[in-house]
Amino acid sequence: MTALPDSLCFLNGTYSALRDAQVSVMDRGFLLGDGVYEVLPAYGGRLFRFNEHMARLDRSLRELRIPNPHTRDEWLATARRLIADQQTRGAEHQSVYLQVTRGVAMRDHAMLPDLVPTVFAMASALKLATPQQRELGVACVTADDFRWRKAHIKSISLLGSVFARQIAVDAGASETVMFRDGFLSEGAMSNVWVVKDNVVIGPPSDHLVLEGIRFGLIQDLCHALGLGYALRRVTRDEVLDADELLLSSSSKEVLPITTLDGHPVGHGPQRGRPGPVYVRLYAAYQQAVATQSI
Repeated sequence: MTALPDSLCFLNGTYSALRDAQVSVMDRGFLLGDGVYEVLPAYGGRLFRFNEHMARLDRSLRELRIPNPHTRDEWLATARRLIADQQTRGAEHQSVYLQVTRGVAMRDHAMLPDLVPTVFAMASALKLATPQQRELGVACVTADDFRWRKAHIKSISLLGSVFARQIAVDAGASETVMFRDGFLSEGAMSNVWVVKDNVVIGPPSDHLVLEGIRFGLIQDLCHALGLGYALRRVTRDEVLDADELLLSSSSKEVLPITTLDGHPVGHGPQRGRPGPVYVRLYAAYQQAVATQSI
């Protein structure tokens, strides 16, 4: 078993070494996956799009009927303390993980009221895409989206995503691009974007996909760059005929897919290479990181 580090974590109001933190075996997160989480990137100790992450945490908690146990400022103070600990350990950029479960009770599938939520937070080094991935893009594979139909909740019940991620691992790919009933949904750990005729297209923001924090960011970047932006149903054929395909997530930022199911993405001389829309979006993304972090 890999030994856990002694880095700082937060559990129910107390800071301790991660390897020493413990929760009850009767916690509903452990027994039922009854909880939600967020992952916040920080660049050089500064949190990126913190307010947007807090808004999504609020939405997920409301869906589960769990009261938010902390205010925005309390979450911010916790995140900053954990980030500071990672900086002392040499992490240039940081990733903050927040988790809230319904709390501790005897096992019962009902949403038991009046429980005290279990709150856990930790930080680690933010693992960004490598220079080689930026230069060459990444390979992905496709699969049917077999997960549940409340994907808009950032739930800690992630077994479906574990299976989806393993499809890519087994194929030696970076990510699994999933389709539900013939339409693009998302990746196992990221959102997926189609570029066609200088329009960046993603699936609609509904219960079938997790609306990544980068949805609003990419929309803003597209408008600033004079690119089209649309959210709508995207067919498998449209994905296969895309000029470019992109992934987005807190660690991938914006990352080009250059091979899908063994076939190069795109058309003409840029086929199988990162495309011009990606190059422009990535540069604009870095500018946003420099100006929108707190």
